[in-house]
Amino acid sequence: MQYNTIKNIFFKFDPETAHHIAEIGLKSASKFPFALNILKKNFTYKNEILNQNIFGLNFPNPIGIAGGFDKNATMIKSLFALGYGHIEYGTLTPKPQSGNAKPRLFRLIEEESIQNAMGFNNDGSVVIKNRIEDIYPFEIPIFCNIGKNKITPNAEAINDYINLVKIFSEISDSFVINISSPNTPNLRDLQEESFINDLFLAIKPLTSKPIILKISPDMSIEKSLQICTTAIKNGANGIILTNTTIDYSLSKNAKNFGGISGQLLKNRSKTLLKELAKELFGKTILISSGGINNADEAYERIKLGANLVQIYTAFIYNGPRICYNINSKLAEMIKKDGYENISQAVGVNLK
Repeated sequence: MQYNTIKNIFFKFDPETAHHIAEIGLKSASKFPFALNILKKNFTYKNEILNQNIFGLNFPNPIGIAGGFDKNATMIKSLFALGYGHIEYGTLTPKPQSGNAKPRLFRLIEEESIQNAMGFNNDGSVVIKNRIEDIYPFEIPIFCNIGKNKITPNAEAINDYINLVKIFSEISDSFVINISSPNTPNLRDLQEESFINDLFLAIKPLTSKPIILKISPDMSIEKSLQICTTAIKNGANGIILTNTTIDYSLSKNAKNFGGISGQLLKNRSKTLLKELAKELFGKTILISSGGINNADEAYERIKLGANLVQIYTAFIYNGPRICYNINSKLAEMIKKDGYENISQAVGVNLK
């Protein structure tokens, strides 16, 4: 069955219901080795030209699934079988929380975009820790995306991040610091030099694992650079550009709440990467996320300085074969350009 047929069926459901159905399917597949083998055979593309060693970790390809898709770490085995080179699970919080009121997930079909106001709905650190312990260490790098509980005042937010780093330090390959989601009240207020300075001073001594800061696309270039520079100075090993946008003028169909991802975010995300890479490339690992739905776009981000790229909305609109399609064409383009490995292409448009 062609994915367009499946998509037409899924799109008859409320978006969150459709996601839940997909999660049930991927969770079920995770329990059966034969099912995972079938998925790997049909959806995983392997080529040494795509392999990179970053943070001392082996990434078989540069395509990752962004945080928010697998909030509760229930689909990791199946996502690996679908060909991803790294998986970011979460955002998780110390205590479980139900998130914002429904409806809170919307399709912007004409623009191949998604708008979400989920609000860090997750099972909490205790339950998710038990799931990760059952599979860790895993075949590919898994990133733990962490945030604060909604009920935690900003003045006490550091404690939530400290607790999560302590709990997951031995069972994750990297941490992603989420202070850029628009769906937790006042969370983006933490995107200030003073908080980032205090946060990294507090959590850096607690783990030997790399720590990555995920930033909003809605700040100025100057403020974005200021925040990233502060984070790097205090031990950040990488930057993810970017989270979702709250620029609702991008679509006449947008709601006036939540964050927009997908094609509407593409230009903003790419511009921020291009501008920040001029200063940050070579000083930290850059990961690009936002509006990437094909190999041409992924390769452009890589040549602009991103070692890794992440997708989410493109998975919904393009289907489970998207990793295979991107990676197979990436390998062709890299070879055509005369490179022996993808790492040689990283940042070439900056040089």
